[in-house]
Amino acid sequence: MQIGIDIMGGDFAPGSTIQGAILARESMPGNVNIALIGDQDIIDRYSEEHELDLSGLSVIHTKDYVGMEDHPLKVFKEKPDAGLFLGQRMLMEGSLDGFCSAGNTGAMMVGAMQIITSIPGIIRPAIAASVPNMEGKPAVILDVGLNTDARPDVLYQYGSIGTIYSKLVHGIETPRVTLLNVGLEESKGNLVTRSAYQLMKDSSDYNFTGNIEANEFFVSGRADVIVTDGFIGNMMLKQAEAFYRVVSIKDICNGYFEMFNFENFGGTPILGINAPLIIGHGISNETAIKNMLLHTYEVVGAELVNRLKEELNR
Repeated sequence: MQIGIDIMGGDFAPGSTIQGAILARESMPGNVNIALIGDQDIIDRYSEEHELDLSGLSVIHTKDYVGMEDHPLKVFKEKPDAGLFLGQRMLMEGSLDGFCSAGNTGAMMVGAMQIITSIPGIIRPAIAASVPNMEGKPAVILDVGLNTDARPDVLYQYGSIGTIYSKLVHGIETPRVTLLNVGLEESKGNLVTRSAYQLMKDSSDYNFTGNIEANEFFVSGRADVIVTDGFIGNMMLKQAEAFYRVVSIKDICNGYFEMFNFENFGGTPILGINAPLIIGHGISNETAIKNMLLHTYEVVGAELVNRLKEELNR
């Protein structure tokens, strides 16, 4: 198995990505190779300066990279050989089994749509994240940042994608799907959520159980799938990260709160596309990078993309 990582992806690259790859290599089976995709000179110089051992890692050289502030579509046209895009092309060509990056989310989305492409029938892919409740059981929320705007039919389809993911990853036989809204009543919400509710309430594709409010996050156990657009979902995810920082600063020690630590998860797959593409947080340190690579290995090994296709066809 060969897994690639965009070596310049993230706020703390290349240090975080190189050191994270070394940590991941130590935790993976010997038949898994990690390919560092980026400028060979930068990789060699950093490794020499910090006396790092890169044995067991390979390097795929490209001088171009996507910056965190680059315009996604513009950089896709101007830097086709940037590591973030080169890795996705190699993924589709079959020379990589999985690819991950903690880089520019917008550029990852452009590459996902233009290079990897959506599974037939998928309107818009999504990023999902796990939300723990007081019982320690995770719900999946999507989207958490890939599409900041979503039409009602896209939200409806997120219910299907989230249901499949909940079955495959969380092992829930009949996931309960909810719609994130400002009230529980059917009439509440903006035009998009009210329209989405009308589509979802009579669904035969999944078990829709109505609206859920934000004050039920981390507390209620009545939702297995929480549907929202990427704008709201991303803010909810970052609110959870802020909550974790507060309890850490206050030195509150409890295993429950560790479920809010993004470093432990590293990254999450983009759901609804034709290959295993994992995206990490821009502020990822070496621990988060390590876990992003390990999760990429797990997603490839579980054949998540193929199983998602099978479930959608069914």
